[in-house]
Amino acid sequence: MTTLCIAGSSFARWNITIQQRAILTGPEQLKDLRNRLGITIRQVEDYSRRIAEAEENEEFLVSNAWLTQIENKQSVPSIYKLYSLSTIYRIKFTDLLAIFGIDLEKISHHQTLLPLPETHLTQLAVYDEERPVSFPVRFDPGFSVEKTNLLSRMVEIWGEIPIALIQHLNLRKSLYGYIGLTDYTLFPILRPGSFVQIDDRRTKVHKPPWRTEFERPVYFVELRNGYACSWCELQGKNLILVPHPLSGREIRQYAYPHDAEIVGRVTAVAMRIVGPEESSRDDFPKLPKQS
Repeated sequence: MTTLCIAGSSFARWNITIQQRAILTGPEQLKDLRNRLGITIRQVEDYSRRIAEAEENEEFLVSNAWLTQIENKQSVPSIYKLYSLSTIYRIKFTDLLAIFGIDLEKISHHQTLLPLPETHLTQLAVYDEERPVSFPVRFDPGFSVEKTNLLSRMVEIWGEIPIALIQHLNLRKSLYGYIGLTDYTLFPILRPGSFVQIDDRRTKVHKPPWRTEFERPVYFVELRNGYACSWCELQGKNLILVPHPLSGREIRQYAYPHDAEIVGRVTAVAMRIVGPEESSRDDFPKLPKQS
């Protein structure tokens, strides 16, 4: 059931069920929304003209004829007219895009399908903070943090939680990097295709000692022609990028900070330990048959 809640005369919240979305097309949903608000096509034109005048851009104007074409499936709205309709109909811009088949939350999914070869900074954008996501709201009291386990077995109850409620995790404010598919600088401890979390407050290059290679600080470095993720040494005015000895890559040297600048220290990593091409293979070694 479609619900419309109005506080005073300035706010309306619109929700529509999955069943109705399957029945109504985008233009039909737009018309249904206007009718439930009790406004005419002429009023929409008048309201949008005020927006166009305020923005000094006629693209924001939603004319009588144009809205009729939209509701009759004869035209597709521009981003300017969608903005005006979002304002007039009191509906979130992201919801308005969704009824025309555009889901901004799919951007990150498509980006993972289009990996770039070079190492670069990336963002974890949240386009709709009110959109619910599945999140563990209660863990099984019997699980032990000392033992390796499946997350699905640790969680006792999964709930739908608005993204805004988990913003304290600083997903938007944290800095993240992506290790390019051709960047083997720290392979095998940091594989190509990995995502790293970066603390941009920690830009000082530390000197040894460290007990193991895993304790050695890893830095995300901005170069003149890209980025690098590497161990670092500072020798006078030169920054030395030190690869892992098993990577087969050469040591690189840059004038510091003229040609290289430390973005921050890597503090966490999300990494596959088996590449997609390896996990799909069916030619794994087989055990010898017993005689």
